[in-house]
Amino acid sequence: MTMTKLRFNASLAVQAALVTEQAAIAASDMVGLGREKAADQKAVDAMRRGLNALDIRGRIVIGEGERDEAPMLYIGEEVGTGQGPEIDIALDPLEGTTLTAKAMANALAVMAFAPRGGLLFAPDVYMDKIAIGPGYGAGIIDLNDSASDNVKRLAAAKGVKPSDITVCVLDRSRHADIITSLRDIDARVRLITDGDVQGVIATTDPDTQTDMYIGQGGAPEGVLAAAALRCIGGQMLGRLHFRNDDEIGRARRVGIDDLDKTYDLEGLASGPTIFSATGVTQGSLLDGVKVKEGRVHTHTLIMNSVDNAVQRLRSSRPYKAG
Repeated sequence: MTMTKLRFNASLAVQAALVTEQAAIAASDMVGLGREKAADQKAVDAMRRGLNALDIRGRIVIGEGERDEAPMLYIGEEVGTGQGPEIDIALDPLEGTTLTAKAMANALAVMAFAPRGGLLFAPDVYMDKIAIGPGYGAGIIDLNDSASDNVKRLAAAKGVKPSDITVCVLDRSRHADIITSLRDIDARVRLITDGDVQGVIATTDPDTQTDMYIGQGGAPEGVLAAAALRCIGGQMLGRLHFRNDDEIGRARRVGIDDLDKTYDLEGLASGPTIFSATGVTQGSLLDGVKVKEGRVHTHTLIMNSVDNAVQRLRSSRPYKAG
């Protein structure tokens, strides 16, 4: 079935939101308990149940890993009732397992939909990434340039000084040179411990006061973040980073032959996309799951590239423990 804008609509976006809400609620039961794997499994199970209830012919292209490593929601798994449109799905049932286990901020349940073939089949390897929000001309960012040069160009486009630019970077030792480059021009650095999907999305939200995201993180998360940017605008570049022959083999198995290719936003997520993220723990982008007076409250971000709609949905329903 050919996906049309009529089929890829707000109704499907709401269904995606219901699935991320279910995953977030399930994971929230594990907040602060120090059990990362258990928290992730609860989110996976809930998201899988939700997807299998949808009238779609879904295929996981970004999931929990390859089939031998992930018994549920693995790359290539078919989900849905088998009725309805063919959809490629990128997901992270719990972005921030450590954040959840330690009751830290910014854990999310995240998912993106696109028509079949609309999302990069990215292997579970690292990706060098850079992203900015909407409203700028082409050529502002370049993965081949230093962090400081990228910030200088963005500052010039905004008509401000580099010291007025805030850059989000994962707090990792591998990013020492990036952070030094930014400090050398007095750019402001916002370090995050985990969750680079929300780091990229933050560049689209003025309330987060984040102008740019730079760093090396998971390639699957890069595709998820790109799906969100496709909905609201912005620029993103990504290039796969391989540490060994096994990781190169993973790329070959999903059909990637050009190992040095730089992907732009269109290359990461093409055509119409739907993105949904529900907060698990309290964060800068979304509120976390809360249980009050027998009801569970959720906060979800829904984006749809068809009409560039951005919605924040607050839901409340009776709470069922477990």
